[in-house]
Amino acid sequence: MAEVRPFAAVRYDEESAGPLEDLVAPPYDVLSPDDRDAYHAKSPYNVVHLTLPDSEQQAAESFRSWREQGIVRPESPSFWFLEQEYVGPDGVDRTRRGIVASLKAEPYEAGVVLPHERTHSEAKEGRLRLVRAVGAQLEPIFLLYEGIPPISQPEGDPELEVPGAKLWPLAPDEAIEEAFRERQLLIADGHHRYETTVEYAAGGGSPWLMAVLVSTSDPGLTIFPTHRLVGGYDASDAVLRADGDDPLAALESLPDRPAAVVYTRSGTYVAHGAYGQLDTQVVEQLAPQDVRYTPSLDEAIQAVDGGEAEAAFLLRPTRIEDVFAVAQRGEVLPQKTTYFYPKLVSGLLFHPL
Repeated sequence: MAEVRPFAAVRYDEESAGPLEDLVAPPYDVLSPDDRDAYHAKSPYNVVHLTLPDSEQQAAESFRSWREQGIVRPESPSFWFLEQEYVGPDGVDRTRRGIVASLKAEPYEAGVVLPHERTHSEAKEGRLRLVRAVGAQLEPIFLLYEGIPPISQPEGDPELEVPGAKLWPLAPDEAIEEAFRERQLLIADGHHRYETTVEYAAGGGSPWLMAVLVSTSDPGLTIFPTHRLVGGYDASDAVLRADGDDPLAALESLPDRPAAVVYTRSGTYVAHGAYGQLDTQVVEQLAPQDVRYTPSLDEAIQAVDGGEAEAAFLLRPTRIEDVFAVAQRGEVLPQKTTYFYPKLVSGLLFHPL
């Protein structure tokens, strides 16, 4: 169902641009204004000069100039094998593996690529202007598929390496292309960029974008919870006092059905939902107000104790199979239902159009 192919990536030439670790960065949408400034100052060739530029025209001029000066150089067409080693928010060491490929973006109605979260039009408009100006996909998106990966990890040393991420080039292989024709893909991260590419293609641009494809069977793939800090919420008969006031104990003893812990300064409660829902949907039904998000359980509890939030909704990790099932039904989930960690690294490869 999905159409993937090798692509002629553009990558940094470290002899001209400097050490690769000074050139890469997290995705644009997780960087604060202070982060952006820090990466801009780190190197005049850091990828954030392209992903979060002063203007789209400045990014276009920089990318063109870098290519002319040899700061970045083209590669022969290939797939790539990505390995990311990380310590999760739970303190456990893991390794996540995926295949980097060029993916043809198609409207969701085609049923090839499935979303699971809502998007915002303003964010897409900015990304569309950037793609049009630069003429390249600057960052990969992250997609999941069910089934065994069509290729195992290559032998030998990686060709590109920064702390936490390694890349090996893979020769064009029809077996990889054929394997994904039978698969449906779920967007884990990058909804705005995917929808931007669909719109770009509808206007006559290229429908191809850079994607990292990860199997749901990969042992390093984990969804972590994102807890909600709120200024208030609607009372409901479905919110019941917990057995004891320890929020951690309440979280560990949640029933095997949709639920969430509601921690307040006056006590600990449990919000119960209906079968078929996800825990984040239980929270959404209570109409939380002034919502902030944190992956840190300790931070959520401390925010309530310190008076920075009226309540904290403490959540369990969402199961990958449940996210797939909701997406296949054509539904979208509340924001921050999934927290895939670590984020992909921007700046290892660029995808010219």
